[in-house]
Amino acid sequence: MQHLRDLLKKKDDSLIAWLLWNRLHEIEAFLKEAQAKFPEDPEAKTCDAVLQDIQSLLELPSPDSPTNQSQNTVTTPTEDSGLKDSQSIKSEEVKLSPLRKAFNSDKNLIKYLGDFQLRSETDSDLWKEIQHKLLRLPKEMARSWRELALELAKDAQAEIDTSNIFPLRFTDNEEIYPGLKGSVEVKGLYLSKSQDAFLEDVLQENKYEGLSKDLKLLACLVSICIYSIKKEPDLYHALETVNKFDAISLHSNTDERKKYIDALKERFQRTIKAEESGESLTILKAWINIDEAINSLVFMPPADSDSWCGELQKKSRRILIEKAKQAKENGYDVRIQQLSGVYADLHNLSSGYDLRSNFGGIPGEVQTCLRVYARINQEELKGRVIYRSLK
Repeated sequence: MQHLRDLLKKKDDSLIAWLLWNRLHEIEAFLKEAQAKFPEDPEAKTCDAVLQDIQSLLELPSPDSPTNQSQNTVTTPTEDSGLKDSQSIKSEEVKLSPLRKAFNSDKNLIKYLGDFQLRSETDSDLWKEIQHKLLRLPKEMARSWRELALELAKDAQAEIDTSNIFPLRFTDNEEIYPGLKGSVEVKGLYLSKSQDAFLEDVLQENKYEGLSKDLKLLACLVSICIYSIKKEPDLYHALETVNKFDAISLHSNTDERKKYIDALKERFQRTIKAEESGESLTILKAWINIDEAINSLVFMPPADSDSWCGELQKKSRRILIEKAKQAKENGYDVRIQQLSGVYADLHNLSSGYDLRSNFGGIPGEVQTCLRVYARINQEELKGRVIYRSLK
């Protein structure tokens, strides 16, 4: 216990200590939620004692901070790093705290986000963290929350800033979420036809303008995946060729993160070469593989299919369906099926390495299709899914 206390006292200087401090906040919220759900549990009193211990740990002062000081230095991630490098900033009153409180208290979000606790220490980080979570919700729920967030931002003397944006390369211009100015200054996130470094990294020796319409869209999707991995701490990968037994956090496992990104880039390059060959079956198989890689980048629970994230991933699958139609038109016997619905009804079409989730979605149903089922002439390629357990 003393080692734990010593580590937590270093949260102003250590990113590991800061992350641990935030994770304890999540555990605290989880235990309170469990107590509310199971008030008759025989270990309720023990849970009270555990909560007291956690609260005492969270209230530990930093060694260099006077106990009567109204402001203290905390270590938080910087704006532009992947899992963010540490930087000392002045901790001030969070102007958007009503938004944090409202978001944390909405029990309807658990179905889509799992048990969560907002981590952010500053207004700008809080705005981005909530906006990123909204991208995983059904569109109507996300729209309602976005409107409420803007209202609460206005109450805090902040307003929308459409000029302060971070652009991600795409085939069309689209606002993902707005920035703010005034009492809170933070960049918005946009899809834009302008070039960016993430796309250049994906293209390697290829030139964007020389690609076909489908490959341009694919290049943008792959670059957005890589950007998201570097910025979003809640992402997992479930790519079978990298790790077939589990969904792996890309936030906490740098080796898996590198393996997944390398596999994503390699499959993109293979798709370019397949398109250059002009052979419809080679093209189809390459698109099956790159579509699997894109759709294997998931949240846990997976983002709702009607969400912004869900719609983005569907773009590669729509192209895949078109490639299957082209192969059929060329005389090949091709069947492509996206696996959805009751898992028991379709598990014979999926591999033996489907992944089970214990929260989110509907018990017994598929949450997301990682890889489509395909039959190409006499060859059968099994699909792969994440499904919700019945328990």
